[in-house]
Amino acid sequence: MASRASPSPLYLLSDGAVGGERRVLTKRAISGVQIRRQIHAGSLRGGECQAAASSSTSVKVDTLRLGQSEVEVTAIGIGAWSWGDTGYWNEGTWDDRKLKEVKAAFNASVDAGLTFFDTAEVYGSQLVGGAENSESLLGRFIKERQKQEETKVVVATKFAALPWRLGRGSVISALKASLGRLGLSTVDVYQLHWPGLWGNEGYLDGLGDAVEQGLVKTVGVSNYNEKRLRNAYTQLKKRGIVLASNQVNYSLIYRRPENGLKQVCDELGITLIAYSPIAQGILSGKYTPSNPPTGPRGRIYNKEFLTKVAPVLDKLKELGQQYGKTSTQVALNWLVAQKNVVPIPGAKSASQAQEFAGALGWSLSSEEVQELRDVACKVSPVIGFPVENL
Repeated sequence: MASRASPSPLYLLSDGAVGGERRVLTKRAISGVQIRRQIHAGSLRGGECQAAASSSTSVKVDTLRLGQSEVEVTAIGIGAWSWGDTGYWNEGTWDDRKLKEVKAAFNASVDAGLTFFDTAEVYGSQLVGGAENSESLLGRFIKERQKQEETKVVVATKFAALPWRLGRGSVISALKASLGRLGLSTVDVYQLHWPGLWGNEGYLDGLGDAVEQGLVKTVGVSNYNEKRLRNAYTQLKKRGIVLASNQVNYSLIYRRPENGLKQVCDELGITLIAYSPIAQGILSGKYTPSNPPTGPRGRIYNKEFLTKVAPVLDKLKELGQQYGKTSTQVALNWLVAQKNVVPIPGAKSASQAQEFAGALGWSLSSEEVQELRDVACKVSPVIGFPVENL
């Protein structure tokens, strides 16, 4: 029987949350500079801004336990898919300027209280045409930050189910390599990145071994459909090990997880981690039929789709104006309102990280959540992701 890991601390925080329930944690003695960043991000409004600026009061960040594990994560995390990548992101190039920008994104995220970071061994890897491994970058940023002040973040990474990897031992070997790149002795969450063509039972055994060997605090999967998720949950449960999460593509305009998968997650007490929660930038409103995204995204979110999705973008903008929020913040808040969902938007700059933080600390009404759903239901989702049907 695997022992349960101790709760993951975020800064110097109190413990004792009830499994699956959100609660508020407090970062103490935040500096005036950090307070100003919070105000800029929009997470403090009105009279709160004046009080915060004058007295360095505490900034509150919503957190929840990941599934039924003891690992606590912020209600919004940060995805590091684009860090070091040149195959899909960054216009095919990586240089010192982009490196400095993602480092600033990391620091701004921590300053804003978003301390849950998701990466993977293949992000930025040369295996997929990357320039610098995302795990290595995240590990370096954590180490450099810790030299300045005590900084504790929650780190999730993933195992790539490559065809030549066979058996449970391949999971442990890959995990140890990830830990080396991250510069950590343990990782908070280790996930199977996608279902393998074969050998999935062995991979799940490897996850269980990783928990029992103390290399990880909890485990999850990614891109798993309902049947695979139930099987994984059952196999790990026989060893007394919690399956904490399933990471899938989920956004206002890609709601396939609601066709049964989200219900299974809720039933089994598994948190749904939502990647591409703003549809790779589309829900920010920055792209139009005359100004589509560049690179591979432009082939997925093309002129035709951007024309069809315009009513959704208009509704996001309208609600954002009512709340003094951006379209991105409204789209993320909509996902948080679905409960048991942790969005992980990708941050490539400090301003993006600050904007994501502003999606917390307020809530759309239930009527507004439904209004957005009604408008989005009229738009057919694009195909290209995910891979949960493998």
